[in-house]
Amino acid sequence: MEVISYSYKTILRFMKNATAAHLAVQRKYLTGFSSLSPAVWRASTITFSSLDEFVARKSRLPDGYTYGTTGTPTHRELEARIAALDKASHCVVLPSGQAAISLVMLTMLKAGDHLLITDSAYGPAHDFATHLTHMGVEVERYDPCIGSGIADLIRSNTQLIWLESPGTVTMEVQDVPAIVSQARSHGIRTAIDNSWASSLYFSPLSLGVDLCIQACSKHMGGHSDLLMGSVSTNDIALHTALRALQATMGQAVSAEDCFLVQRGLDTMTLRLEAQSVKALRLAEHLQRHPMVREVLHPALSTFKTHSLWQDQFSGSGSLFSLVLQDAPLDAFRAMFGSFRHIAIGASYGGLHSLAAFYHAQQQTSRLFPSIQAPIIRLAIGLEDYSVLATELNQSLETFESVCIDSAKSGAK
Repeated sequence: MEVISYSYKTILRFMKNATAAHLAVQRKYLTGFSSLSPAVWRASTITFSSLDEFVARKSRLPDGYTYGTTGTPTHRELEARIAALDKASHCVVLPSGQAAISLVMLTMLKAGDHLLITDSAYGPAHDFATHLTHMGVEVERYDPCIGSGIADLIRSNTQLIWLESPGTVTMEVQDVPAIVSQARSHGIRTAIDNSWASSLYFSPLSLGVDLCIQACSKHMGGHSDLLMGSVSTNDIALHTALRALQATMGQAVSAEDCFLVQRGLDTMTLRLEAQSVKALRLAEHLQRHPMVREVLHPALSTFKTHSLWQDQFSGSGSLFSLVLQDAPLDAFRAMFGSFRHIAIGASYGGLHSLAAFYHAQQQTSRLFPSIQAPIIRLAIGLEDYSVLATELNQSLETFESVCIDSAKSGAK
């Protein structure tokens, strides 16, 4: 086999010529081209036309291009679309919803500050808040149904109030306007996780919330095949601080994932409408089942915070929870083992329905437990309603059968 070797100078000359040729080809072949699909711009290095432009590159921030960690046109196009949906002027995308949560907390809080976080928040949000206590941040959980009573918990060092409405498992809808009113009167920032309803059905920034966080992995992506989060705001100072820390921490998102979320956004309205209608229909069906003690769905008229949902939301998400009758763990095991179309797993917003299980201890260990029993959380996908209703009926029959057998065994 022939081996070809090049001198160091030859390689350098080739690289220089190749770079010039690449730029020329890029300019030539983009002329006159247009597509319905967003372009996928990959980059680690961003090039500059002059020494002065390179030296002054940081003046391009927060949304200009300085290095791959600050994004490419693919990122900016997605951020602009999310910002428009959130009724925001600025947006930053992150590698996951949890990364978005962490970025906001790290940007807003320092040693000696006080964080108020709803007791019903996403578990990993609590985990990260607990991590911040090791860095000198004071963290306090509050009752999600506290409303304007949040004023009694505000301290001189309170810097951020964290909301999530509805709660990620127990589904309490918060009185966002009341909490925001108290926060603003004390000069305190607010942030909310808006993943459940998405910006299609709830607009927290319009109610005065400062920062809107979403897990783009859910409804935006829509296919359970990517991780991404977003933070939107109308405050340029907050946005600048978020972008700076995002780049400093190297929290960069791949251009390919940005493309996938953009593609998901094109169908999100259709998907979420179909899923939310089906989820509510299933919730209404299941609340009549004798094995179901309570259905936790904000759009049900029987749900305790339904009136708040009516006042603030224009629709409901694809996620809701069930509280079943008291039963041994084996009954839940049998129920989950009977699923054929519903997959077992965490998350929501994808095409496929999911079921997740939460032990009673996970509820009773909360500071303000609204439920003191095991919870089954259902994420409804795009399967036919009849398929899901039949499967849930059969799984509840299996659950009931194990309960009966267990009661007979205990009576002997």
